[in-house]
Amino acid sequence: MSDPRARLLQVFTERAFSFGKFTLASGKESTYYVNSKKAIFQSEVVCLLGQVLFDMTKDLQIEAAGGLEVGAIPMAAVLASEYHRQGRTLEGFFVRKQPKSHGSQERIEGVLRAGMRVAVLDDVLTTGGSAIQAAAEIEKAGATVAAVVCIVDRLEGAREAVTAKYDFRPIFTIRDFGVEPPKV
Repeated sequence: MSDPRARLLQVFTERAFSFGKFTLASGKESTYYVNSKKAIFQSEVVCLLGQVLFDMTKDLQIEAAGGLEVGAIPMAAVLASEYHRQGRTLEGFFVRKQPKSHGSQERIEGVLRAGMRVAVLDDVLTTGGSAIQAAAEIEKAGATVAAVVCIVDRLEGAREAVTAKYDFRPIFTIRDFGVEPPKV
C-alpha cells in the first residue's frame, strides 16, 4: 500500500480498536477503546507512524518532539528516527506525570532547552488534558509549542481545548474508524 496513512489506519483498526465497556483516562465511560499500545510497538506501525508524523510536522520548523508518558515515548522515538532518515535533526523527550523521587528529579526526560520549537505528541486524546498538561511543562521549561499532534482524536472536546491555544493536528479522528462520537 503506497499511502502510509491509509495503511496505518488499517493496522490500528485491526490491532488497537475494540468495543465493550471502558473507563477512559479522562474518567469518561465509553463503548469503544483505542489501545494504541497494541499497535504502536509493532514493526510495520513503527515505520508507518514515523513517516506519517514526519509528514505532519515537517513544515513546523521544530527542534524537539515529545509529550506525556507513556503514549508519547514511542511516538517521539519513531519521529526522531524518521527525522534522521530524512536528513534532519530532532530531539525526542517525554514529560513525566510526576517528578522522579531520585536522581535529577526532573519532569522532562531527554533534551529540551529553552527557546526550542516543539511538537507535543500524544496517542489518543479525549478531552485534551494530557496534551495540555505536557504543553504547560514544556512552556515552563522555556520552549515554544508549535503544535499538538495525536494519533486519534476521539472528538470529545480535545480539539476545542487544544485549539484554544495551539495548532492541533490529529492523524485520525474516531470517525475514520467508523464510529460517531457522543454528543458533547
